[in-house]
This record gives sequence, C-alpha cells and structure tokens, in this order.
Amino acid sequence: MKTSERRTRIRDLLRTRPTSVDELAALFEVSLSTIRRDLAVLSDQGEIVRTYGGALSATPGEPTLHERETLAQAQKAAIAREAERFVRPGHMLLLDAGTTVGALAGRLSTWSGITVITSGLTSLNALADSDGVELIVLGGTVRHVSLGLIGPIAESTLRGVTADAVFLGADGVAADRGLCETTAEQAALKRLMVEQADEIYVLADASKIGRTSGHWWTALDRPWTLVTDAGAAEEALAPFYARPEITVRIAPLPRR
Repeated sequence: MKTSERRTRIRDLLRTRPTSVDELAALFEVSLSTIRRDLAVLSDQGEIVRTYGGALSATPGEPTLHERETLAQAQKAAIAREAERFVRPGHMLLLDAGTTVGALAGRLSTWSGITVITSGLTSLNALADSDGVELIVLGGTVRHVSLGLIGPIAESTLRGVTADAVFLGADGVAADRGLCETTAEQAALKRLMVEQADEIYVLADASKIGRTSGHWWTALDRPWTLVTDAGAAEEALAPFYARPEITVRIAPLPRR
C-alpha cells in the first residue's frame, strides 16, 4: 500500500471513531514509528487531532449507537466483567446510556435481588426479560443517536431516588475535568446521577481516555473509579493515577 493511500484510509477511519497507534499499526501491518509519522503529517494538515497514544478526526461526527456496538466489542465486554465486581446483592444501581454500560446490563440480567434504574434503551433491552432484576426506566426525550433518555422528565424522576452506585459512560474522560459529552442535556443528567449515587464508576474503553472533543462536562469532584481496558496507554493513564480521588481498574482481555 502506498503511503498516501494508507494516510487517506487512516483519515477516513478516524472520522468514524478514535483509534490508537497500536491498533493502526496492526491494521495496516506497519511499524509504530510509521504510524506516528502518518499521524504527524495528518495532524500538520489539520485532518486529525493527536491524543494520548492515538488520534481522532479534527471534524468528527457522532457515531450512532448501532455503529458504536460494532466497535471495541472485546474491550467493552472485559470492562463489563470488571465493573460487575462492584455490584452487590440488594444494590440499587443507576445505569447510564451507552454500549459499554449496556454490556454491563447484559451481565446483570442473570442476577436477582437488585434494582436497576436506567436512562438507556440498550440496558432496558438487556434487562427487560430478567425476572430477578427490578427494572425502572427514567422517562424523558429519546436521543435517537444514542438511544438514551434525557431532559427534564428524566431529571425530575431521578431527583426522587438515591442509588448505591452509578455506572457512567462518556464520549471522553479527563482526569482533571471529568466526563465530556456532545450535548448539555447529556451532561446535566450525568451530573444528577452523580449527585444521587453513593459510589461512582466510569466505564470507558481506551479510546475515550484523555479525549476532550466534547464541549459539555460533568465534573467528578469526589472519589470515583475508572474502569478501562488493557489497551489504555500508560501515558494516557498517568494523570488519573496521579489524582488521589481516582481509582483505576484495568480490565484484562481474555486469553485466546
């Protein structure tokens, strides 16, 4: 493959999702240094934005939930397995919208004696047939791109409950700023979820670590746990390890 063709394909891939240097090197069967040179050129041309250990498009479009379901499936499954360790019998849980939290909901479908309150139609579908889980769905406006419920109706319902733990997704997560999202309504609902829960868990695959492309933020100003996958680069995780209020849990991928 010619260098120009590879760079064009990298640019087009990044328009669909953020990607790591390691993943790109494996995909195009070239060295890490070659990929870094490609990214440097694309960055200089204004086509992409470099991130810790990878890159994203300079003008990204938000992928739909169905598109996200095809991305990082093994990583999301591993994160869900690790997150499940924090669930206890009798817990009342808040589950955010999104595919990674939806993967956790799928694992909880075999549980009994827990209550789940969710703003995500993905989690609703995963738990709808579970006899052992009491399922409560927040009302509100459906955000079609993510199949999440948002707005004043969802927020009003949420103010009437408290939870043992909340499991949040995000478009990006930064150690010093919290969670970023595409819309103000998403960030507002997450802030309220954080207020109503005793324990906070953020489920984010490696592509979300250090990503700050969203303009709306949910600050996390008390202890919380980041659950990510083994593909997260050490330099990307360093700011999280440096903050005493953040616990980092790395979800190992299953051995092949």
